Amino acid sequence: MIKQWLIGFFILVLALGGAGTFHYLEAGKKPEGGREKRISPVNAVSPVATEVRDRVAAVGTLQSRQQLALISEVNGRLTELNFQPGERVEKGQLLVRLDDRQARVDLRVVDAQLADARRQYDRARSLRSNNSISQAQVDELRTLVDITEAQREAARTRLNDHRIDAPFAGIVGLVDLSLGAYVTVGDAIATLDATDQMELTFSVPERYIGQIGKGQKLTGITAAFPDQVFEGSLTELGSRLSELSRSLPVKALIANPDLKLRPGQFMSVSLTLRTRQALVIPEQAVLVQGNKALVYLVNGDTARRTEVVLGSREPGLVEVVSGLGDTDRVIITGQDRLSSGDPINVVEDEDVLLSGNAGLFQSKKP
Repeated sequence: MIKQWLIGFFILVLALGGAGTFHYLEAGKKPEGGREKRISPVNAVSPVATEVRDRVAAVGTLQSRQQLALISEVNGRLTELNFQPGERVEKGQLLVRLDDRQARVDLRVVDAQLADARRQYDRARSLRSNNSISQAQVDELRTLVDITEAQREAARTRLNDHRIDAPFAGIVGLVDLSLGAYVTVGDAIATLDATDQMELTFSVPERYIGQIGKGQKLTGITAAFPDQVFEGSLTELGSRLSELSRSLPVKALIANPDLKLRPGQFMSVSLTLRTRQALVIPEQAVLVQGNKALVYLVNGDTARRTEVVLGSREPGLVEVVSGLGDTDRVIITGQDRLSSGDPINVVEDEDVLLSGNAGLFQSKKP
């Protein structure tokens, strides 16, 4: 009898110990997620319908509208350099002269030969009137006059080749020669660039080519003058798209009234294509995951994640093409710590807008 009681008591102890152990293990395995979630304070705004502009931003290298190298067409010694490197010269201004003494002598010789040929021809014509000379002789003298006139023109061209005039107004570049230096045919003496307007080549993405045309206005800035905006317009559109970038090369003329811009400078340009009404939200509300754009919406007392399609961007703002309605409330702070379904408490604080667009969203408070 005592043995049975001991066995019963032992079984009871084991049962109670097992129950306690089970309870302890179950309590230890209880996930933290099982506890009540913390309510996150957030700020939210509603999308605003406003005017947005499609813009193309690009970079390119400035080139002179007209540019050339001043090349010697004859051999000779430099006798005149009528410019200073970096100064502006006018169209037709004499820039360089080579020693042309021999060329002048050659021209005077041909002038004398031409005068003599004309006198002989005039005398032969008077003699032909009374048949004192044959017509063939008159024709030969006429031919001699023509040949000598051509020789004079050639001699005058050779003389003019000893001078270089500016074919257009522009800025003369550096020169590595000095007076008295001997130059040969093909030697480059200096450069000349027309810089009152600069030419810029850049590319426009394929999706925008239906919105561009000649004469369209644009603006540009350079690192050398970050506080100055340069204005220009499209002048040429390419005929083919690049197979690599799927973009169309275009050219623009940029006004350069103060001659600050120089060939070879980089320029960032902004081309405004069209203006339209669209929904925008603060750019800070958008989370990017891979190729997806996500935002969190206020769904009662919880947050709901949704995917959106974005469009044009303005400073601090982004257009929402699809995924939102104008009555939705978009979370703009703390969304990087949220999961869909988390409890939230929406608080009002206009200072949380990073781009200073608080005034734009005031009228959309619920």
